[in-house]
Amino acid sequence: MNKRIFIIIILFSIHANINSQIKHVLDTKQIIIKFKQKFKANSIYYVNNKKFNDKHLNQLNKENNVKSIKLTGNIKDKRTYAIELKSNKSYKEIIKMYNNTGQFEYVEENFKGEGHGDEFYPDDAYFNQQWAHHNDASFANSTIDADIDSPEAWALTQGDPNLIVAILDSGVKLDHPEFSGRIWLNENEIQNGTDTDSNNYIDDINGGWDFVNNDNDPTDDHGHGTNVAGIAMASGNNNIGYAGVNWNSKMMVCKILDDQNFGYYSWWAEAIYYAVDNGASVINMSVGGNSSSTILSEAIDYAYNNNISVIVSTGNQNSSIQYPAKYSNSFAIGSTDPDDTRSDPFFWDSSSGSNYGPELDFVAPGNFIYGLNHLSNTNYNYYWGGTSQAAPHVTGLISLLISEVPSLTVENIREILINSSEDLIGDESDTSGFDIFYGNGRINAYEALLEALTLNISEIEEYKFEIYPNPTSGIINLDNNGEILNIKIYDINGKIVFENKNYSLQQLNISKLNKGIYFIKINDLYTQKIIKK
Repeated sequence: MNKRIFIIIILFSIHANINSQIKHVLDTKQIIIKFKQKFKANSIYYVNNKKFNDKHLNQLNKENNVKSIKLTGNIKDKRTYAIELKSNKSYKEIIKMYNNTGQFEYVEENFKGEGHGDEFYPDDAYFNQQWAHHNDASFANSTIDADIDSPEAWALTQGDPNLIVAILDSGVKLDHPEFSGRIWLNENEIQNGTDTDSNNYIDDINGGWDFVNNDNDPTDDHGHGTNVAGIAMASGNNNIGYAGVNWNSKMMVCKILDDQNFGYYSWWAEAIYYAVDNGASVINMSVGGNSSSTILSEAIDYAYNNNISVIVSTGNQNSSIQYPAKYSNSFAIGSTDPDDTRSDPFFWDSSSGSNYGPELDFVAPGNFIYGLNHLSNTNYNYYWGGTSQAAPHVTGLISLLISEVPSLTVENIREILINSSEDLIGDESDTSGFDIFYGNGRINAYEALLEALTLNISEIEEYKFEIYPNPTSGIINLDNNGEILNIKIYDINGKIVFENKNYSLQQLNISKLNKGIYFIKINDLYTQKIIKK
């Protein structure tokens, strides 16, 4: 058995670790800065010459040996930049120097994260063992029906050809026959060396963008992205390879991981803005890192506020959930095995396991998942394991839901998945209702589609709510266009900790609740996760 395992180094979270992990680039560092609105004019000149329109900032850049300045994040706003520099100072010192100018909303390290999957190349197994779709217990150590009921779902829909699913990963093998006719084409762009559609990306016609190398070729040079994309989007019923969850929709490819499976948060954030602004309906991110970041959380919020679901893997360290899955406006996805238990461990390392915690939303099949090869169009003897492989099952399902009911909001989708996912399917840690190991349950594509197709959308629109601030330290405001009949707040164990039947209620005071994650349910119809800080 020829075995290839990529051992991924855990994302650094302290400065000593950072220095030890980037010795190969000496003391090169990257920071993210975002100008305050009133100082925006200082940001927009001389970037190609590694200068800003401010003498003090340029002196700082000189002192820190700045090598490059690149517009990133929400590039339309022209206030956020990634700065690469060479300095023996610590990140803490550098960040303080830039913050002391008073010109920035924030200054932070440009953290690195990684892809959440690992692969195995067997010499004897055949490809037709997609237990995640239909589990008849013939797969080793499997349980019958420990699957997402894809065949039943495909009888209802195989995806809308006009829908766009964004895969933010190491790229995709664009010429793979499983993706024939499925790669998104930017019809507003003309390949002539200029940005004809004025989206700030030159000649981004075929597929999307490479945020690692800053070019228009998001081809996979690692393998992680092709595998992830195939799980969500490989064409089905075509007599070759495998069936993805969605057989028909278009795939936007945003390369945010390099050939070593690592990527800077600035790449990730900019790709989210790109996907949202260029028409994606759902985003898959099978990536994560240990550090929270303002640029990344703002990007997740941008997608959420534009009604785009961002599906994120939780990580494989058998520990707490990584970022950006940890952010409340994303969907945090863990992994299950062929016997429906939480993946603990994955096949490639006895110390690995699906990350867990109060931020977990759902689980999906993620271990021993056969997939596509980024080096071959004909090699199907390839399987991976990780929460990276779980997330695209959910992304594919959500794309099917939107295909059938385009008016669904992010919170509609969350509610549908809560109501349709299978509970009490794992070991004794899978307790009734929400729990930190299985979230709200293992997804079921067929049940979710039935829930969506029978959902009274007009009824939900009648009771449309905005709940803010979230997170909150005490007061929650309720903006709504419908009558509030009742409000219930549940803790992560499903216990009701607050209930109110005040028809004119516009605010809630939850200051007496302990810090943590809760679920607020209004009129027994609308559910949203809230965080008490």
